[in-house]
Amino acid sequence: MGERRRWVWLVAALAAVLVVAGIGIALVNRQPGPAASTPSETTTTTPTTSAERTSTPTPTADGYAANTATYDVTTLPQVNVFAVIPALPVDDDPFTMPLTETAVARGVGAPVWADPADEPVAYVPHEYPYGGTVLPVVERQEHWVKVLLTGRRAMPSAGDPGQVTGWLRTADVDVTPSAGLGVVVSIANRTIDIVHADGAHERIANDFAWGADATPTPVGRTFVMTTRTVPEYAYTRGHPIVYWAVQSPTLEGFDGADVAPAAFHYHDTRSGPVSNGCIRVDPDAITRLSALPPGTPVMITP
Repeated sequence: MGERRRWVWLVAALAAVLVVAGIGIALVNRQPGPAASTPSETTTTTPTTSAERTSTPTPTADGYAANTATYDVTTLPQVNVFAVIPALPVDDDPFTMPLTETAVARGVGAPVWADPADEPVAYVPHEYPYGGTVLPVVERQEHWVKVLLTGRRAMPSAGDPGQVTGWLRTADVDVTPSAGLGVVVSIANRTIDIVHADGAHERIANDFAWGADATPTPVGRTFVMTTRTVPEYAYTRGHPIVYWAVQSPTLEGFDGADVAPAAFHYHDTRSGPVSNGCIRVDPDAITRLSALPPGTPVMITP
């Protein structure tokens, strides 16, 4: 089929998933991923905003040694929304906001390490049709950065599907200051704030819908993976859908698809624990959220 028809078909599939499930992307023709592994235990701490961390992070004096080896990234699994890569670690500090920097791979892509002392386990592409390539930095060293990634370590039925992380060499990426924005969602308080670089909190919602008990909203830190508008579908009322990098903790996929990323989106029913994991908001809130650039940190607290 023609490129225009193919793109329309892909976007239609994406939106159809959200119509049925209220969460996720219905994408096609994925490469099968490796089998999932045992889940990792994560910790819960008090969240801090980006403004409470240094706005210009300085590499630490002590860190992993430089690695100057050459790698053919095409031989490694690609990190993307479809990927299930058991070697990737689940985030071990989920309630601390990332630093105010993002990393983007140079060239075709950059190798990813679970442990910089070992060999790379995957690679992140420079570009990908469904986003997820502008990566929040959560730790900075002289030779390495630790970032949040898309994809999963495991399907929910086989392990921990939570937010994954990895290490990149600074020589392989462009690290730039971010816009200084972040999103903080409190399910308990039913509030959504955009946090600015100066620490100011802009309240954009005092109520919203979140995941039901069997299909909870994932909590902890993640980031904006991609934002798409599909006006042909009535449930959005013409508003954009802001997808996160993290996926459902209980759902493996929807309507034949095997991906389940959560998102901010408009919905007529938008109060209480009624969704399959997405945060449903009003028109003003989704307008503000859809203006945020890819890679913007999103913190969701219970």
